[in-house]
Amino acid sequence: MEFLNYEFMQRALLAAALVGVTAPAVGIYLVQRRQALMGDGIGHVAMTGVGLGFLLSTSPVWMATAVAVVGAVAMELIRWYGKTRGDIALAMLFYGGMAGGVMLINLAPGGSNANLSSYLFGSLSTVSEEDVTAICLLAAFVVLVTVGLRRQLFAVSQDEEFARVTGLPVRALNLLTAVTAAVTVTVAMRVVGLLLVSALMVVPVAAAQQLTRSFAATFAIAVAIGVSVTLGGTVTSYYQDVPPGATIVLLTIGVFIVLTLLATPLARRRARASAAREAACTADVPGARGTSDEVTV
Repeated sequence: MEFLNYEFMQRALLAAALVGVTAPAVGIYLVQRRQALMGDGIGHVAMTGVGLGFLLSTSPVWMATAVAVVGAVAMELIRWYGKTRGDIALAMLFYGGMAGGVMLINLAPGGSNANLSSYLFGSLSTVSEEDVTAICLLAAFVVLVTVGLRRQLFAVSQDEEFARVTGLPVRALNLLTAVTAAVTVTVAMRVVGLLLVSALMVVPVAAAQQLTRSFAATFAIAVAIGVSVTLGGTVTSYYQDVPPGATIVLLTIGVFIVLTLLATPLARRRARASAAREAACTADVPGARGTSDEVTV
């Protein structure tokens, strides 16, 4: 446990724990909305914010947050109004964001592509006290939204039309989800990197779904997986001198594979037990077999 004696590891572990909570907390809504790759797109746009931060000599985290939020709102507007050419507009937004980041950071005094590495793939030693403060504030916002509005966000993620009929402000909630996803990307970029953050938003949710279909249980298990892999990956990165972002993502995928292998026979047993119960109920109901045959014919 000697790594706890180093201040940079204390900052890195705190940042990793917050990322482990926030990424799956937002990811569960993106998975429900079938927008699993939204975080990847926002990560591309956030690169422009990082480059702009270097160019203006301001905090890259806060600047990336501002640009990512604008990009996420633009993505939602394109989704609403883009229609048939929306995918082209999104592609231009993603690749333009990446190209803009590279260009701006090279225009910054003393800037080079090497400065982008820690933001693209994560870095333990470069997490500063200023970064930790920003991450804490942004993570608090994410948790407040994803937990405080979980019923409304879940309803919109499941069925927008039904949510609209019930009187929920669907467009406002969709925008809030997009903004929260953008904030989460910037929270995670110092730990797992902009290019890998989408995996941490999606894979823990997919792993949790192997064990349960309940939203509350999936949410809790996904967050537990997220915290476990981010802390485990951070410690592994320290001892083995490997990139933290890649380590965390590979651990997450490993957890998904293990849970899938464990859940498959369990799901089969549940299916057989359910089929047996249905057969028993059918046998107990007079005329049920005849009714079934008539319907089949």
